[in-house]
Amino acid sequence: MPKEAVFTMKLEPELRAAFMAEAQACDRPASQVLRELMREFVERQRHSREYDQYLRRKVDAGRASMRAGRGRSNEEVEATFAARRTTAASNATGS
Repeated sequence: MPKEAVFTMKLEPELRAAFMAEAQACDRPASQVLRELMREFVERQRHSREYDQYLRRKVDAGRASMRAGRGRSNEEVEATFAARRTTAASNATGS
């Protein structure tokens, strides 16, 4: 990929010095490390945004299901799984 853009940023001199030292310690140009960090940031943000959209769709589908009368209340779900836990515990102890 051709490198045609210049990116200028302001930061504390101590941070710059520490970053440059660490980049040099791993024998990598600072610009290469910054590109890698930027790519990771972009990917992490994209993934986070996609997950938020997925979660929003799931919540909207759940709400629509409840409005349509296809959902179950928390009390119903808790009662069902309490019964299942009791059955599983009885089976585990051999009763």
